[in-house]
Amino acid sequence: MNDQTKQILMIVAFIGSILLIGAGLYFAFFRGVIETPPEEIVAPPATETPDLPTAGEGSPIPVAPGAGVSLADTVAQGRETQTTTLTSSAVSNTAVSGNQVNYYDANDGRFYQIDDQGNVISLSEQQFPQAENVVWNGDANKAIIEFPDGSNIVYDFATQQQVTLPKHWQDFDFSDSSDQIVAKNMAVDPDNRWLVTSNADGSNVKAVQALGLNADKVQVSWSPSNKVIAFADTAEPLSGGLDRKMILPIGQNHENYKGLIIEGLGFLPNWSPDGRQLLYSASGAYSGEKPLLWIVDASPATMGENRRSLGLNTWADKCTFTSNSEAYCAVPQNLPTNAGFQRTLYRNLPDNLYQVDLATGRTSLLAIPTQNLAMENLTVSGDGRTLYFTDAVSGQLSSLKLK
Repeated sequence: MNDQTKQILMIVAFIGSILLIGAGLYFAFFRGVIETPPEEIVAPPATETPDLPTAGEGSPIPVAPGAGVSLADTVAQGRETQTTTLTSSAVSNTAVSGNQVNYYDANDGRFYQIDDQGNVISLSEQQFPQAENVVWNGDANKAIIEFPDGSNIVYDFATQQQVTLPKHWQDFDFSDSSDQIVAKNMAVDPDNRWLVTSNADGSNVKAVQALGLNADKVQVSWSPSNKVIAFADTAEPLSGGLDRKMILPIGQNHENYKGLIIEGLGFLPNWSPDGRQLLYSASGAYSGEKPLLWIVDASPATMGENRRSLGLNTWADKCTFTSNSEAYCAVPQNLPTNAGFQRTLYRNLPDNLYQVDLATGRTSLLAIPTQNLAMENLTVSGDGRTLYFTDAVSGQLSSLKLK
């Protein structure tokens, strides 16, 4: 075989190898997959199975009450808590008598009591139409009733008897023993306007402090210790801030008690049961002009000492004591800055209920009432198990279980 023939054979072999490699690549990567059609599946013939019963109508599966539903607590535990509406219409001037609660119904002008079984009892057959303001004594069995025409009476529900007080008297309060009262004698002549005390029947009147043109700067508030009968906002301004002032306690016998230094305006007092401490609220720059609760010693020897903020933005008259060391307070939700200047605008804000430890100053959320109620006139039953209050929006009397 000559060289020319060898070259020709090598070229042919090379071309053949190229064709074989190309064919291999084609079949490996580019040729489409040939799908084999599936075999037809033939269903087996139906057969009867007489031994198996037919499916009947299913029975409902019982579900535990409340399953899957978040229910409010029946007793206050720091979360949303159920409340009970006790009256179908608006009421006012509530007061606790033991485990019962008294109230005035303006619809018929009568006073009623709800006992611990929920029964409504009339306190008197006598009607008191258009009663404007009612001040109860500590036992809630006697009341001073003021009317729009200026008439004033003291009614004893135990004896069903009443006495009439002078028309020019106003802003009343009972002594702790209920046998005396304090009032403002608002004579026509400012020189004859006095803070006065008397027996509960209006006898034995005693002029305590001249009021003159400052009657609106005096708040009657008879302390449980019988040492203080009112507070006066008549002292000279104090240095350290425009809203820093001194409130002067007024005694029955011209005692020279130390004043209370207050950080803000709108002072509202609320005595502890033994009169040794005073819970009060004031609105000032310190609190963003929102009402802020404070606690301070208030006996004659310690007046004004140990003052401390409780950190709750609410008014003192939205609080009620259960003991000398514990109180419950309704605190408005989302109270805005400057609310202390225009309280009436925020009266209908829903409240949360807080427990206040007056010994330590600690506060804790106790309940979020259902239905977003605005709580007023808080009182606690004698056994401490039930909180009574009125809803500011509807005026209805409601209750909330504490224990």
